[in-house]
Amino acid sequence: MIQENQIKDQDNQSTKLDCPLVSIVVPSLNEEITIGLFVDWCKKGLKKAGINGQILIVDSSTDRTPEIAEEHGAEVLRVPKRGLGRAYIDAIPYINGKYVVMGDADLTYDFRELQPFINKFLEGYDFVMGSRFKGYIEPNSMPKLHRYFGTPLTTCMLNIIYGSHYSDIHCGMRGISLNALKEMDLKSQSWEYASEMVLKATKMRLKITEVPVRFYKDVEGRVSQHKRTGWFSPWIAGWINLKAMLLYAPDFFLLKPSIISFILGTVLTLSLAGGTYRIGPIELNLHWMLLGLTMSTLGYNGFQIASITRLYYKYDKEFNKVITKCFTYNRGVLLSVILFFTGFCLNIVLLCNWIKSELTLSNFYHPGIFGLLLMILGFQTFSFTLLVEIFNKDNTQS
Repeated sequence: MIQENQIKDQDNQSTKLDCPLVSIVVPSLNEEITIGLFVDWCKKGLKKAGINGQILIVDSSTDRTPEIAEEHGAEVLRVPKRGLGRAYIDAIPYINGKYVVMGDADLTYDFRELQPFINKFLEGYDFVMGSRFKGYIEPNSMPKLHRYFGTPLTTCMLNIIYGSHYSDIHCGMRGISLNALKEMDLKSQSWEYASEMVLKATKMRLKITEVPVRFYKDVEGRVSQHKRTGWFSPWIAGWINLKAMLLYAPDFFLLKPSIISFILGTVLTLSLAGGTYRIGPIELNLHWMLLGLTMSTLGYNGFQIASITRLYYKYDKEFNKVITKCFTYNRGVLLSVILFFTGFCLNIVLLCNWIKSELTLSNFYHPGIFGLLLMILGFQTFSFTLLVEIFNKDNTQS
Protein backbone atom coordinates (compact mmCIF):
# COMPACT_ATOMS: atom_id res chain seq x y z
CA MET A 1 0.00 0.00 0.00
CA ILE A 2 1.37 3.40 -1.01
CA GLN A 3 1.40 6.14 1.60
CA GLU A 4 1.06 9.72 0.36
CA ASN A 5 4.34 10.80 1.95
CA GLN A 6 6.28 8.31 -0.18
CA ILE A 7 7.80 10.31 -3.03
CA LYS A 8 8.46 8.64 -6.36
CA ASP A 9 11.35 9.54 -8.61
CA GLN A 10 9.51 10.77 -11.70
CA ASP A 11 12.62 10.82 -13.89
CA ASN A 12 13.32 7.16 -13.20
CA GLN A 13 9.64 6.35 -13.57
CA SER A 14 9.45 7.87 -17.04
CA THR A 15 12.29 5.67 -18.29
CA LYS A 16 10.72 2.35 -17.25
CA LEU A 17 10.34 -0.02 -20.15
CA ASP A 18 7.23 -1.64 -18.73
CA CYS A 19 5.16 1.51 -18.20
CA PRO A 20 1.50 0.75 -18.91
CA LEU A 21 -0.37 2.54 -21.65
CA VAL A 22 -3.29 3.44 -19.38
CA SER A 23 -3.71 4.13 -15.68
CA ILE A 24 -7.18 3.81 -14.19
CA VAL A 25 -7.23 6.33 -11.34
CA VAL A 26 -10.29 6.33 -9.10
CA PRO A 27 -10.91 7.91 -5.66
CA SER A 28 -12.78 5.83 -3.09
CA LEU A 29 -14.44 6.55 0.23
CA ASN A 30 -15.95 3.63 2.13
CA GLU A 31 -16.79 1.55 -0.94
CA GLU A 32 -16.20 -1.94 0.48
CA ILE A 33 -19.48 -3.15 -1.03
CA THR A 34 -18.41 -2.39 -4.60
CA ILE A 35 -14.63 -2.00 -4.70
CA GLY A 36 -13.77 -5.66 -5.28
CA LEU A 37 -16.08 -6.06 -8.27
CA PHE A 38 -15.04 -2.65 -9.56
CA VAL A 39 -11.37 -3.68 -9.70
CA ASP A 40 -12.43 -6.89 -11.48
CA TRP A 41 -14.34 -4.79 -14.00
CA CYS A 42 -11.23 -2.69 -14.63
CA LYS A 43 -9.13 -5.80 -15.23
CA LYS A 44 -11.75 -7.14 -17.66
CA GLY A 45 -11.81 -3.81 -19.48
CA LEU A 46 -8.04 -3.76 -19.88
CA LYS A 47 -7.97 -7.37 -21.04
CA LYS A 48 -10.78 -6.76 -23.52
CA ALA A 49 -8.89 -3.76 -24.91
CA GLY A 50 -5.74 -5.89 -25.19
CA ILE A 51 -3.49 -3.57 -23.19
CA ASN A 52 -1.64 -3.56 -19.91
CA GLY A 53 -2.70 -1.00 -17.38
CA GLN A 54 -2.36 0.31 -13.86
CA ILE A 55 -5.33 0.33 -11.48
CA LEU A 56 -4.73 2.99 -8.82
CA ILE A 57 -7.29 3.51 -6.06
CA VAL A 58 -6.91 6.81 -4.20
CA ASP A 59 -8.46 5.92 -0.87
CA SER A 60 -9.48 7.79 2.25
CA SER A 61 -11.84 5.17 3.69
CA THR A 62 -12.43 4.10 7.27
CA ASP A 63 -13.72 0.65 6.29
CA ARG A 64 -12.04 -2.30 4.49
CA THR A 65 -12.08 -0.67 1.05
CA PRO A 66 -8.26 -0.46 0.64
CA GLU A 67 -7.66 -4.04 1.80
CA ILE A 68 -10.28 -5.42 -0.59
CA ALA A 69 -8.90 -3.36 -3.47
CA GLU A 70 -5.42 -4.75 -2.91
CA GLU A 71 -6.74 -8.30 -2.62
CA HIS A 72 -8.25 -7.93 -6.09
CA GLY A 73 -5.00 -6.62 -7.59
CA ALA A 74 -5.20 -2.83 -7.43
CA GLU A 75 -2.61 -0.39 -6.15
CA VAL A 76 -3.87 1.73 -3.27
CA LEU A 77 -2.73 5.23 -2.42
CA ARG A 78 -3.82 6.22 1.10
CA VAL A 79 -4.61 9.93 1.48
CA PRO A 80 -6.51 12.04 4.02
CA LYS A 81 -10.13 12.90 3.23
CA ARG A 82 -9.79 16.21 1.40
CA GLY A 83 -12.22 16.04 -1.51
CA LEU A 84 -12.51 14.46 -4.95
CA GLY A 85 -10.43 17.07 -6.73
CA ARG A 86 -7.63 16.84 -4.21
CA ALA A 87 -7.58 13.04 -4.56
CA TYR A 88 -6.69 13.36 -8.25
CA ILE A 89 -4.07 16.00 -7.49
CA ASP A 90 -2.48 13.73 -4.88
CA ALA A 91 -2.43 10.81 -7.32
CA ILE A 92 -0.48 12.50 -10.13
CA PRO A 93 3.04 11.58 -8.87
CA TYR A 94 2.03 7.91 -8.69
CA ILE A 95 0.49 7.56 -12.16
CA ASN A 96 2.53 5.32 -14.46
CA GLY A 97 0.45 5.30 -17.64
CA LYS A 98 0.66 7.59 -20.64
CA TYR A 99 -3.11 8.07 -20.45
CA VAL A 100 -5.46 8.29 -17.49
CA VAL A 101 -9.05 7.06 -17.24
CA MET A 102 -11.02 8.47 -14.29
CA GLY A 103 -14.32 7.51 -12.76
CA ASP A 104 -16.15 6.30 -9.68
CA ALA A 105 -15.65 3.05 -7.78
CA ASP A 106 -19.37 2.52 -7.16
CA LEU A 107 -20.14 0.43 -10.28
CA THR A 108 -22.27 3.18 -11.79
CA TYR A 109 -19.87 3.43 -14.74
CA ASP A 110 -18.97 0.35 -16.74
CA PHE A 111 -15.18 0.05 -16.67
CA ARG A 112 -15.44 -3.20 -18.60
CA GLU A 113 -15.87 -0.95 -21.64
CA LEU A 114 -12.54 0.89 -21.88
CA GLN A 115 -12.04 0.25 -25.60
CA PRO A 116 -13.74 3.49 -26.80
CA PHE A 117 -11.40 5.57 -24.63
CA ILE A 118 -8.33 3.64 -25.79
CA ASN A 119 -9.32 4.06 -29.43
CA LYS A 120 -9.66 7.83 -29.08
CA PHE A 121 -6.32 8.10 -27.29
CA LEU A 122 -4.64 6.17 -30.08
CA GLU A 123 -6.30 8.50 -32.61
CA GLY A 124 -4.49 11.40 -30.97
CA TYR A 125 -7.11 12.90 -28.66
CA ASP A 126 -5.88 14.50 -25.42
CA PHE A 127 -9.18 14.61 -23.55
CA VAL A 128 -11.91 12.00 -23.94
CA MET A 129 -15.15 12.85 -22.17
CA GLY A 130 -17.74 10.19 -21.43
CA SER A 131 -21.36 11.00 -22.21
CA ARG A 132 -24.24 9.27 -20.49
CA PHE A 133 -26.74 11.02 -22.75
CA LYS A 134 -25.08 9.60 -25.86
CA GLY A 135 -24.83 6.19 -24.22
CA TYR A 136 -27.18 4.38 -21.87
CA ILE A 137 -28.81 5.55 -18.63
CA GLU A 138 -30.39 2.77 -16.61
CA PRO A 139 -33.90 3.57 -15.35
CA ASN A 140 -33.88 5.17 -11.87
CA SER A 141 -30.09 5.61 -11.97
CA MET A 142 -30.23 9.39 -12.25
CA PRO A 143 -32.73 11.67 -10.43
CA LYS A 144 -35.07 13.43 -12.84
CA LEU A 145 -33.96 16.80 -11.47
CA HIS A 146 -30.39 16.00 -12.50
CA ARG A 147 -31.23 14.36 -15.81
CA TYR A 148 -33.70 16.87 -17.20
CA PHE A 149 -32.71 20.10 -15.47
CA GLY A 150 -29.41 20.33 -13.58
CA THR A 151 -27.03 18.59 -15.95
CA PRO A 152 -28.49 19.96 -19.23
CA LEU A 153 -28.62 23.50 -17.80
CA THR A 154 -25.06 23.60 -16.48
CA THR A 155 -23.76 21.88 -19.62
CA CYS A 156 -25.49 24.48 -21.77
CA MET A 157 -24.08 27.31 -19.64
CA LEU A 158 -20.54 26.00 -19.91
CA ASN A 159 -20.86 25.53 -23.67
CA ILE A 160 -22.06 29.11 -24.07
CA ILE A 161 -19.36 30.57 -21.85
CA TYR A 162 -16.46 28.57 -23.28
CA GLY A 163 -17.64 27.91 -26.81
CA SER A 164 -17.41 24.15 -26.24
CA HIS A 165 -19.66 21.32 -27.45
CA TYR A 166 -20.02 18.95 -24.51
CA SER A 167 -23.20 16.96 -24.01
CA ASP A 168 -22.62 15.87 -20.40
CA ILE A 169 -20.06 17.85 -18.38
CA HIS A 170 -20.88 15.99 -15.15
CA CYS A 171 -20.12 12.53 -16.46
CA GLY A 172 -17.71 11.00 -13.97
CA MET A 173 -15.98 8.73 -16.48
CA ARG A 174 -13.42 10.58 -18.57
CA GLY A 175 -9.92 10.16 -19.94
CA ILE A 176 -6.94 12.47 -20.38
CA SER A 177 -3.30 12.16 -21.33
CA LEU A 178 -0.95 12.38 -18.35
CA ASN A 179 0.95 15.28 -19.94
CA ALA A 180 -2.27 17.26 -20.36
CA LEU A 181 -3.33 16.46 -16.81
CA LYS A 182 -0.05 17.79 -15.44
CA GLU A 183 -0.19 20.90 -17.63
CA MET A 184 -3.79 21.48 -16.56
CA ASP A 185 -2.59 22.10 -12.99
CA LEU A 186 -5.88 21.35 -11.27
CA LYS A 187 -6.67 23.57 -8.26
CA SER A 188 -10.15 22.46 -7.22
CA GLN A 189 -10.33 20.38 -4.06
CA SER A 190 -13.92 19.16 -4.28
CA TRP A 191 -16.74 18.45 -6.76
CA GLU A 192 -15.85 21.45 -8.91
CA TYR A 193 -12.76 19.64 -10.25
CA ALA A 194 -15.08 18.16 -12.92
CA SER A 195 -16.01 21.57 -14.32
CA GLU A 196 -12.46 22.87 -13.95
CA MET A 197 -11.19 19.95 -15.99
CA VAL A 198 -13.62 20.28 -18.89
CA LEU A 199 -13.31 24.06 -19.12
CA LYS A 200 -9.52 24.00 -18.88
CA ALA A 201 -9.40 21.36 -21.60
CA THR A 202 -11.31 23.78 -23.81
CA LYS A 203 -9.23 26.80 -22.82
CA MET A 204 -6.00 24.89 -23.41
CA ARG A 205 -7.27 23.93 -26.87
CA LEU A 206 -6.74 20.25 -26.23
CA LYS A 207 -7.96 17.82 -28.85
CA ILE A 208 -11.31 16.85 -27.34
CA THR A 209 -13.91 14.22 -28.14
CA GLU A 210 -16.77 12.35 -26.46
CA VAL A 211 -17.60 8.65 -26.26
CA PRO A 212 -20.88 7.07 -25.10
CA VAL A 213 -20.81 5.35 -21.70
CA ARG A 214 -23.24 3.25 -19.71
CA PHE A 215 -24.57 4.57 -16.42
CA TYR A 216 -26.12 2.22 -13.85
CA LYS A 217 -28.05 2.75 -10.65
CA ASP A 218 -26.46 2.04 -7.27
CA VAL A 219 -26.08 -1.60 -6.36
CA GLU A 220 -28.31 -2.94 -3.62
CA GLY A 221 -27.09 -2.00 -0.17
CA ARG A 222 -24.99 0.96 -1.31
CA VAL A 223 -25.90 4.58 -0.55
CA SER A 224 -24.42 7.20 -2.86
CA GLN A 225 -22.10 9.91 -1.56
CA HIS A 226 -24.77 12.56 -2.23
CA LYS A 227 -27.34 10.67 -0.17
CA ARG A 228 -24.84 10.13 2.62
CA THR A 229 -24.24 13.87 2.81
CA GLY A 230 -27.91 14.83 2.68
CA TRP A 231 -30.62 16.01 0.31
CA PHE A 232 -28.86 19.35 -0.18
CA SER A 233 -25.61 17.77 -1.41
CA PRO A 234 -26.48 17.88 -5.16
CA TRP A 235 -27.41 21.55 -4.81
CA ILE A 236 -24.09 22.30 -3.14
CA ALA A 237 -22.25 20.36 -5.84
CA GLY A 238 -24.09 22.31 -8.54
CA TRP A 239 -23.36 25.62 -6.84
CA ILE A 240 -19.63 25.01 -6.52
CA ASN A 241 -19.48 23.77 -10.12
CA LEU A 242 -21.12 27.03 -11.22
CA LYS A 243 -18.57 28.89 -9.10
CA ALA A 244 -15.77 27.11 -10.98
CA MET A 245 -17.25 28.12 -14.33
CA LEU A 246 -17.31 31.78 -13.29
CA LEU A 247 -13.90 31.84 -11.61
CA TYR A 248 -12.08 30.31 -14.55
CA ALA A 249 -13.72 32.45 -17.22
CA PRO A 250 -14.15 36.03 -16.00
CA ASP A 251 -12.79 37.15 -19.35
CA PHE A 252 -16.01 35.86 -20.97
CA PHE A 253 -18.04 38.39 -18.98
CA LEU A 254 -15.46 41.17 -18.98
CA LEU A 255 -13.18 41.33 -22.02
CA LYS A 256 -15.45 42.18 -24.97
CA PRO A 257 -18.14 44.06 -22.96
CA SER A 258 -15.41 46.07 -21.23
CA ILE A 259 -13.73 47.02 -24.50
CA ILE A 260 -17.07 48.18 -25.91
CA SER A 261 -17.86 50.11 -22.72
CA PHE A 262 -14.44 51.78 -22.72
CA ILE A 263 -14.65 52.87 -26.37
CA LEU A 264 -18.20 54.22 -26.11
CA GLY A 265 -17.50 55.95 -22.79
CA THR A 266 -14.29 57.58 -24.00
CA VAL A 267 -15.89 58.80 -27.25
CA LEU A 268 -18.88 60.20 -25.34
CA THR A 269 -16.71 61.98 -22.77
CA LEU A 270 -14.33 63.36 -25.39
CA SER A 271 -17.21 64.62 -27.56
CA LEU A 272 -18.53 66.65 -24.62
CA ALA A 273 -15.16 68.09 -23.64
CA GLY A 274 -16.00 71.21 -25.65
CA GLY A 275 -19.43 71.64 -24.05
CA THR A 276 -23.01 70.48 -24.50
CA TYR A 277 -24.54 69.82 -27.91
CA ARG A 278 -27.70 68.36 -29.40
CA ILE A 279 -28.43 65.39 -31.61
CA GLY A 280 -31.92 66.08 -32.91
CA PRO A 281 -34.24 66.38 -29.92
CA ILE A 282 -31.66 64.96 -27.49
CA GLU A 283 -29.39 67.32 -25.58
CA LEU A 284 -26.09 65.82 -24.51
CA ASN A 285 -25.01 67.65 -21.36
CA LEU A 286 -22.93 67.24 -18.21
CA HIS A 287 -24.93 64.21 -17.08
CA TRP A 288 -24.10 62.38 -20.32
CA MET A 289 -20.46 63.30 -19.84
CA LEU A 290 -20.46 61.78 -16.36
CA LEU A 291 -22.08 58.66 -17.82
CA GLY A 292 -19.30 58.47 -20.39
CA LEU A 293 -16.65 58.86 -17.68
CA THR A 294 -18.22 56.03 -15.69
CA MET A 295 -18.47 53.72 -18.72
CA SER A 296 -14.89 54.42 -19.72
CA THR A 297 -13.50 53.87 -16.22
CA LEU A 298 -15.44 50.65 -15.61
CA GLY A 299 -14.63 49.38 -19.10
CA TYR A 300 -10.90 49.95 -18.68
CA ASN A 301 -10.96 48.30 -15.26
CA GLY A 302 -12.88 45.30 -16.62
CA PHE A 303 -10.41 44.93 -19.50
CA GLN A 304 -7.52 44.91 -17.05
CA ILE A 305 -9.12 42.25 -14.82
CA ALA A 306 -9.86 40.05 -17.85
CA SER A 307 -6.28 40.46 -19.05
CA ILE A 308 -4.85 39.60 -15.63
CA THR A 309 -6.92 36.40 -15.47
CA ARG A 310 -5.62 35.36 -18.87
CA LEU A 311 -2.07 36.04 -17.75
CA TYR A 312 -2.67 34.03 -14.59
CA TYR A 313 -4.29 30.99 -16.19
CA LYS A 314 -2.01 31.05 -19.28
CA TYR A 315 -4.80 29.87 -21.59
CA ASP A 316 -4.17 32.21 -24.51
CA LYS A 317 -0.44 32.52 -25.09
CA GLU A 318 -0.81 34.82 -28.11
CA PHE A 319 -3.01 37.25 -26.16
CA ASN A 320 -0.54 37.19 -23.28
CA LYS A 321 2.33 38.01 -25.63
CA VAL A 322 0.46 41.05 -26.96
CA ILE A 323 -0.36 42.33 -23.46
CA THR A 324 3.16 41.85 -22.10
CA LYS A 325 4.59 43.54 -25.22
CA CYS A 326 2.25 46.55 -25.10
CA PHE A 327 2.45 47.08 -21.34
CA THR A 328 6.15 46.84 -20.69
CA TYR A 329 7.43 48.86 -17.75
CA ASN A 330 8.82 51.66 -19.94
CA ARG A 331 5.78 51.94 -22.20
CA GLY A 332 3.23 51.56 -19.42
CA VAL A 333 4.82 54.10 -17.09
CA LEU A 334 5.34 56.59 -19.93
CA LEU A 335 1.71 56.27 -21.03
CA SER A 336 0.41 56.60 -17.47
CA VAL A 337 2.51 59.74 -16.89
CA ILE A 338 1.26 61.31 -20.13
CA LEU A 339 -2.38 60.55 -19.31
CA PHE A 340 -2.15 61.72 -15.71
CA PHE A 341 -0.14 64.87 -16.50
CA THR A 342 -2.49 65.87 -19.35
CA GLY A 343 -5.51 65.45 -17.12
CA PHE A 344 -3.79 67.31 -14.32
CA CYS A 345 -3.04 70.27 -16.62
CA LEU A 346 -6.68 70.46 -17.70
CA ASN A 347 -7.73 70.64 -14.08
CA ILE A 348 -5.09 73.31 -13.34
CA VAL A 349 -6.91 75.44 -15.92
CA LEU A 350 -10.15 74.70 -14.05
CA LEU A 351 -8.48 75.74 -10.78
CA CYS A 352 -7.25 78.99 -12.31
CA ASN A 353 -10.72 79.81 -13.65
CA TRP A 354 -12.19 79.07 -10.24
CA ILE A 355 -9.73 81.44 -8.55
CA LYS A 356 -10.31 84.17 -11.16
CA SER A 357 -14.09 83.96 -10.68
CA GLU A 358 -13.66 84.58 -6.94
CA LEU A 359 -14.15 80.91 -6.05
CA THR A 360 -17.38 80.56 -8.01
CA LEU A 361 -17.99 79.06 -11.43
CA SER A 362 -20.96 80.39 -13.34
CA ASN A 363 -20.23 78.15 -16.33
CA PHE A 364 -19.08 74.57 -15.90
CA TYR A 365 -15.68 73.75 -17.39
CA HIS A 366 -16.28 70.54 -19.36
CA PRO A 367 -12.60 69.86 -20.19
CA GLY A 368 -12.06 69.42 -16.45
CA ILE A 369 -14.25 66.31 -16.44
CA PHE A 370 -12.27 64.91 -19.35
CA GLY A 371 -9.12 65.72 -17.40
CA LEU A 372 -10.41 63.70 -14.44
CA LEU A 373 -10.95 60.76 -16.78
CA LEU A 374 -7.38 61.01 -18.06
CA MET A 375 -6.02 61.12 -14.51
CA ILE A 376 -8.02 58.00 -13.57
CA LEU A 377 -6.89 56.15 -16.69
CA GLY A 378 -3.31 57.18 -16.00
CA PHE A 379 -3.39 55.72 -12.50
CA GLN A 380 -5.10 52.53 -13.74
CA THR A 381 -2.49 52.13 -16.48
CA PHE A 382 0.36 52.49 -13.98
CA SER A 383 -1.16 49.87 -11.64
CA PHE A 384 -1.92 47.49 -14.51
CA THR A 385 1.63 47.84 -15.87
CA LEU A 386 3.08 46.81 -12.52
CA LEU A 387 0.84 43.72 -12.40
CA VAL A 388 1.78 42.72 -15.96
CA GLU A 389 5.46 43.10 -15.09
CA ILE A 390 5.01 40.91 -12.00
CA PHE A 391 3.35 38.15 -14.05
CA ASN A 392 5.90 38.48 -16.82
CA LYS A 393 8.79 38.23 -14.35
CA ASP A 394 7.22 35.22 -12.66
CA ASN A 395 6.73 33.43 -15.99
CA THR A 396 10.30 34.20 -17.06
CA GLN A 397 11.75 32.79 -13.85
CA SER A 398 9.59 29.65 -14.03
